[in-house]
Amino acid sequence: MSLQVRTQVSLKPYNSFAVAAQASHFAEAESDQQVREALAYAEAQHLPLLVLGGGSNLLLTADVPALVLRMASRGIRVLSDDGEQVLVEAEAGEPWHPFVQWTLAQGFAGLENLSLIPGTVGAAPVQNIGAYGVELKDLFVGLTALNRHTGELREFALDECGFAYRDSLFKRESGRWLILRVRFALNRSAALHLDYGPVRQRLAEQGISTPTALDVSQAICAIRSEKLPDPAVLGNAGSFFKNPVVSAELAQRLRAEHADLVAYPQMVNGQADGQVKLAAGWLIERAGWKGFRDGDAGVHRLQALVLVNYGAATGAQLLALARRIQADIARRFAVELEIEPNVL
Repeated sequence: MSLQVRTQVSLKPYNSFAVAAQASHFAEAESDQQVREALAYAEAQHLPLLVLGGGSNLLLTADVPALVLRMASRGIRVLSDDGEQVLVEAEAGEPWHPFVQWTLAQGFAGLENLSLIPGTVGAAPVQNIGAYGVELKDLFVGLTALNRHTGELREFALDECGFAYRDSLFKRESGRWLILRVRFALNRSAALHLDYGPVRQRLAEQGISTPTALDVSQAICAIRSEKLPDPAVLGNAGSFFKNPVVSAELAQRLRAEHADLVAYPQMVNGQADGQVKLAAGWLIERAGWKGFRDGDAGVHRLQALVLVNYGAATGAQLLALARRIQADIARRFAVELEIEPNVL
């Protein structure tokens, strides 16, 4: 067996919250064969299997009595190029932001709004990651996944993935599918998305009137760096709560009470569906949680949507803080906040 399995391994370097937790067994898979070896090993040892990408969408609240498998496969390929549209495939272990930067360096546009999102390519479809008006599904063509139960490989097309806001088939069936590689349709001519958030304003401030995809990426990197803490400096998992979707009636009632409520029509396939998406960060900040700290567990001082580990917070302490925030938002606004990271 080429897979190297270690025991009693600290997971602190492998989760962006930098929470101290230990895996009873740990391995890194650099190939499909090593993934299969990990599945066989876990079965033989009667161990659960926990698959890790970049550990950026995870809150560990205890030690993990399982085989923790970190996806470490690397490789990016151009599968087809007709001069305008380019089909690109990346292995699951490729870090997401460097992959986006690689596509832009080749002159391929489409992923620029998803710049500086932590994590890996293989984890990106699970959450259907999104930012600044673009979601992964908008550029997605297909992926290859391994069925953990049968060992079969399956190709998934866009309409088979069940993508929704921060959701997918792979999230709902988390114990079944293991994503090996993902394919994207990108373009040489940029159809830029500039109207969500402060992107256009940032470009205007820089004197850029006809931006390229790289310009958009750089603007978004600057905005994100100002708003969100670097996990390498301050442990966090990015946005901790999903933006809640509520009825138009509730949104109207909240707007009558709070004229500055941040809300957008909920869009499905480009059409408003009658519901309203609220900014979770606005709700949390209005409730007074921004900058709150309890020991080493806290809410970031610049972005209320981000929970942070100031050094020695446990996952249980961070989760307890999140539960307090959820209860307060429900009491104040009659809105239920849903936690975005996977809690173990």
